Amino acid sequence: MGQIDSLYRGRFLEMVKTGRWEYVRRSNARAVICIITLTKENELIFIEQFRPPVDGRVIEMPAGLVGDIAGEEDEDLEKAARRELWEETGYEAERFENLGEYATSAGLCDETVTMFLARDCNQTGAGGGDEGESIQIHTISLNKAASWLEQQQKAGRLIDARVLTGMWLLEKYLPAEE
Repeated sequence: MGQIDSLYRGRFLEMVKTGRWEYVRRSNARAVICIITLTKENELIFIEQFRPPVDGRVIEMPAGLVGDIAGEEDEDLEKAARRELWEETGYEAERFENLGEYATSAGLCDETVTMFLARDCNQTGAGGGDEGESIQIHTISLNKAASWLEQQQKAGRLIDARVLTGMWLLEKYLPAEE
């Protein structure tokens, strides 16, 4: 990659240029994580929240930034995933597996997301996010998740593309153990 020139820097994002290519990168975090959350009862945990950039409610899997907390810039990916899972859903996992890194929108930004599978989860708190978030938690049976997501889309909610990645990863990783 050639020289990177900053075109604009805000509190959370920076627009940069490399050659003729313009793209966005985060200026307040070093990584992104997403958690596929599976309870002991074989249920998936989804979250729902309003997202201003798309002006609508979005169904997502718990996710968050890594290194965005002052003094925790070098935070471990799994530690951040555990923190975000509990903060957004109130769930804790007995087992965590790193399922790899995936590009989120390679034509727009340099962001990648590391996907985790959290197994044998128990609810130990209320969840709902931090003071700036208003997160609704959905607990859906694994065998009904695909139809539930379809119903949500028909009802006008957007489905975050990471949900589709998570569902594909579940198909890939669950059969080996079940």
